[in-house]
Amino acid sequence: MSHPQDTGAVVTDQSKPEPEKGLPEAPAGVRDPWKGLRGIMAGTLVLEFITFMLALPVVGKLGGGVSSIGFVIVTVLSVLMLAAAFVQRRPWGLGVALALQGAMILCAFVHPAVGIMGAVFAAVWGYILYLRRDVARRMREGQLYDQLGHPPGYPPEQAD
Repeated sequence: MSHPQDTGAVVTDQSKPEPEKGLPEAPAGVRDPWKGLRGIMAGTLVLEFITFMLALPVVGKLGGGVSSIGFVIVTVLSVLMLAAAFVQRRPWGLGVALALQGAMILCAFVHPAVGIMGAVFAAVWGYILYLRRDVARRMREGQLYDQLGHPPGYPPEQAD
């Protein structure tokens, strides 16, 4: 017998949004792997900021220098990378980071060394995207370490 208020509508819990569209959400009781991956992405952006800011004086002294406009472009992009490190928990944070990678590769027009460094970091981001896809696949299959459970007797009994 059906309840009189039953309309057949499916009610979903919308209190916890997914980390990003298309990515699985960590089950209850399992550490959130997306939090760790976002930390890696933020750390990579901070590392890029430091690298590019330290490279500018070196390129200026040893590499024939960069124009004033080139210096400003690389500096602004570097500062934007630092700012992007703080928005990696947003759904659009990864898109911002990848757009900045493309912009740094285009800075090869400013100086080839800057473009090469941008390409090296783009390879790092390619690996991060590979890891992201692999974590999502493992989550869907229930193969993450925390999803596998613990062996019998874990945690060990505490000695009194």
